Amino acid sequence: MTEVIQTTAPAATALAAYLAADLAASNAALPYTLVAYLGTLTPQQLDATEAETGALLLGAAVHDLGWLRRVALRGEDRFRWLSGMVTNAVETLPGQSGAYSLVLNAQGRIQGDAYIWRNRNANGDALEVEVTQEQSDALLAHFDHFIIMDDVELAPVSGQSALGVTGPKASEIIAKLGLPELAGELSCSAGVIGGIPVQLYRSYGTIVPHYQIWVASEQIPALWNALRGAGATPVGAASLEVLRIAEGIPAYGIDIQSRDLAQETAQMRAISFTKGCYLGQEIVERIRSRGQVHRHLRALELTAEPGAELPAAGAELRVSGSNAGAKPAGAITSITVLQLGGARRIFAIAMIRSEAEVGHVALQYPGGTARILHAPPNLAEI
Repeated sequence: MTEVIQTTAPAATALAAYLAADLAASNAALPYTLVAYLGTLTPQQLDATEAETGALLLGAAVHDLGWLRRVALRGEDRFRWLSGMVTNAVETLPGQSGAYSLVLNAQGRIQGDAYIWRNRNANGDALEVEVTQEQSDALLAHFDHFIIMDDVELAPVSGQSALGVTGPKASEIIAKLGLPELAGELSCSAGVIGGIPVQLYRSYGTIVPHYQIWVASEQIPALWNALRGAGATPVGAASLEVLRIAEGIPAYGIDIQSRDLAQETAQMRAISFTKGCYLGQEIVERIRSRGQVHRHLRALELTAEPGAELPAAGAELRVSGSNAGAKPAGAITSITVLQLGGARRIFAIAMIRSEAEVGHVALQYPGGTARILHAPPNLAEI
């Protein structure tokens, strides 16, 4: 069993604390705002908006990942037990690799999402769960509830934090610092930067590569300066949200809610249909074998009418030409404007009713039209 510590107000990430202390030492005011993001306080913006967007989409950006938490699983039953708690494969996960999973309850409703990492090294066969700070307390409590007679211990990893390197030139920054080349997405390895031991992970992205570099928290300043010295542009949480939505990657608590079913998220990369039993599997299998769900999360691109305001999250979508009394075709869950090189494009994530997807039906919202993106946006066109 594990002790679950309830947190209150968000704490600053290791990077945010370092940047604030560095400015305080020079008697300078903070040139940026700290915002609550995924359960922590982190800089909202660190460079000009277009510089940040350009780094993420065309170059290499360095940014905070201090809202990520890792939980190590110990005990002889850890692989079997975790396999029974998440939707994706665990026991057959190769070494030095990861998998995205959903966490369900017995009714098949989503309680959270997480990445599972298997890291074989000199210390053994390590198994870790990666979650956001915002989800960590609730998911630890959920997991803890189901440790009964199992030889399993949940051990939150303390004293470590991460920075991200994101963009089409991120691999060049990684190589310049002497880190090993990773085989592909969801792979990991150990390395050293300037004498500092690090763990390198390649995470998931649909448009550009995403890397995580984990170090002891006190080494975050040295890592930050090394990455900037290698040519990475600093970016804040606001630009990361723009990229997330443009990539069509849903976030738990924003796009994915606790009432949703696994197939409604359209994140089939999170579900294995060949693994053993797990909590909520009966509902997932029933949907697969007997019929489909009636709605899905979809990535959209919006075209606004001249002078129209940007719709807010929650704005209704309707089939173009439908009468005023018709049932809404869906609702926007996340929306952003991406501006780069004089171009302005609007991307969104929305929960769409299945009948509105048939035959590429045109959708509209108050102020413009929307189309479902069946593939990620072309980087050359952004």
